[in-house]
Amino acid sequence: MKFIVNSSALLKELSLINGVITTNPVVPILENFLFEINEGRLTITASDLQTSMITEINVESKETGSIAVPARILLETLRNLPEQPVTFSIDEESYSIEISSDNGRYKLAGENATDFPKVPDVSDDFSVDISSDVLAKAINNTIFATSSDELRPAMTGVYVNLSSESTTFVATDSHRLIRYRRVDVTSDNDNVIIIPRKALNLLKSTLPAESTVVKVEFNISNAFFRFENMRLICRLIDERYPDYENVIPLDNEILMTINRGEFLSSLRRIAIYANQTTHQVRLKITGSELQISAEDLDFSNEANERLSCEHEGDDIEVGFNARFLIEILTHLECKEIEMKLSAPNRAGLIFPGEKEQEEDLLMLVMPVMLNNYV
Repeated sequence: MKFIVNSSALLKELSLINGVITTNPVVPILENFLFEINEGRLTITASDLQTSMITEINVESKETGSIAVPARILLETLRNLPEQPVTFSIDEESYSIEISSDNGRYKLAGENATDFPKVPDVSDDFSVDISSDVLAKAINNTIFATSSDELRPAMTGVYVNLSSESTTFVATDSHRLIRYRRVDVTSDNDNVIIIPRKALNLLKSTLPAESTVVKVEFNISNAFFRFENMRLICRLIDERYPDYENVIPLDNEILMTINRGEFLSSLRRIAIYANQTTHQVRLKITGSELQISAEDLDFSNEANERLSCEHEGDDIEVGFNARFLIEILTHLECKEIEMKLSAPNRAGLIFPGEKEQEEDLLMLVMPVMLNNYV
């Protein structure tokens, strides 16, 4: 079996799906790409059993066949070759692969393609079309708040609730919670799925820069994303998601509106002086002024700054983990943010000051108990 392909074009496609491959896979053959050739079309698959990515590229070949190609050595070879046509010659009996270029010849040992795990089929049980722009925004706004605690697997993914009125994306690690709702993405059937963080990270890195339609199909166990020449199939998390709505406080009579950039810059400076274990910063809102302070008693470090803000309701003093606030503010793109509070021991809610008509974004962060310094 033989085919000719542009080295740079092949490298681009392999780089897009290489993130699936793990260093110590459950099955050794998963250290390979699966190459399948049919009628001048090369289909490449990478998998870790939980997630699979498939891409396609045109090649010069009149043959049909398949081979498992070692991923690491192939990628390193292509990265170090100048752009040129390369010829792959494959011995289907010994599974040896020879790559010929203008520079020379490279031989490597492949494996039998039949040993490569079959990618699950996702019958069109439920499907929805989502713009790649909307999907990228939903992933960016939620994925950073997923948990890394494998003992609570439901929280290691993003919860997606599809309904006839809207689609809601939720992520939480019990310290913060993000709820991102789109009214321009709807489904005829109400469905709830939890998509693993790894699959969403891979999806985020491969979504095209220009807007395109992503077809999402899913059944009880797998989700299937298709756009352009790319397909991603992932196993869904089969767990019950926490009742997140109960965590969101409803009566928040204290409202602060503040410039996001100024607030973020101040937090970054003050956080340097916070305790490096708790990362605690104190927010004191009085009148039209926000005082941000931090102290690390172990090293006699302290800092405070004052910012002007708009404020409605009672004065309040509340503590938060600076890292969580900084991460939330970094992921917002608005000029101003609104912060709604009710009491020092209840969650704070952060909203973008400027809202798009089709979206509703709520970011919640849990408080930390204040130390008794003044």
